[in-house]
Amino acid sequence: MKNTYILAIETSCDETSVSIVKNGHEEIATVVLSQIDIHAKFGGVVPETASRNHIENITIVLEEVLSRANMTMEKIDAIAVTYGPGLIGSLLIGVVAAKTLAFIYDKPLVPVHHIAGHIYASNLEKQMQFPLIALVVSGGHTELILMEEDYSFKYIGGTMDDAVGEAYDKVARVLGLSYPGGPHIDKLAHEGKDTYELPLPMDDSSFDFSFSGLKSAVINMVHNEKQRGNEINVANMATSFQNRVVEILTKKTMRALIKHDVNNLILAGGVAANRGLRERFKKLCREKEINLSIPHIKYCTDNAAMIGAAGYYAYKLGRRFGNVLKAKPTDQLN
Repeated sequence: MKNTYILAIETSCDETSVSIVKNGHEEIATVVLSQIDIHAKFGGVVPETASRNHIENITIVLEEVLSRANMTMEKIDAIAVTYGPGLIGSLLIGVVAAKTLAFIYDKPLVPVHHIAGHIYASNLEKQMQFPLIALVVSGGHTELILMEEDYSFKYIGGTMDDAVGEAYDKVARVLGLSYPGGPHIDKLAHEGKDTYELPLPMDDSSFDFSFSGLKSAVINMVHNEKQRGNEINVANMATSFQNRVVEILTKKTMRALIKHDVNNLILAGGVAANRGLRERFKKLCREKEINLSIPHIKYCTDNAAMIGAAGYYAYKLGRRFGNVLKAKPTDQLN
């Protein structure tokens, strides 16, 4: 059987990444150029700055990944690119680069949805088993997806407002922690105690989530305590906040597995790197005998290897686009 090599491009936010993936599961080479240090001083990603940096870096990253793989473009079978969702300026850089390469080298152009990439990051570790439910948690997404076969996505539920990673960053900011806030809160959550009375957000029978109320509860509590002249115990607040997040994510996900009679779970996205969330899911899945798959931390955050893994299956299914491919800042996974 002939091997299939996908060259993938990911520029949906502030990472410029290019990867070469073989047969949908073997990473040949990946380069990720992060802009975290640039955006940290602003407390979050500045879209215009991210776009300019993608323009400066995309050619450098492409040349580096081909060098590491010791390959030429002639050996590539198809080019996959994240077309959305994400920051429109950032997406445009990746899409234009991919369209240009596809035209020059006469290669098929394969569009990949960003969330599909996060889910298929699991395939870089071990073969996905169906049916499965994927919980995708990141700075821009909190979604439950049912898959009965490859590249079959059914939306079960998701956030009605803030994504969980966004809530982490906003809570971190009010607690005086630097960007990105998730890793700092996760670290402190293992040092503090759950002493603050915070609500369990959107604790209902649906499979949807809402984190704006929990975020606001933290902000209001911090403000009120300062007004009274009291000092907030940052570690304890981090623990209380993270415990509520982990509880509602695990509670609804485990209930979704039961309702849909599914025994395979994927935890994906940047927040899947959260130690507290990983530990809780591992414990619950052991108890319930659920097959849990969590990508390596390097595959949780945005990277082109996950786009190459998803792009392989899209390519095999005949999904193609030429110069008509457009970047989409919002788009439903299907």
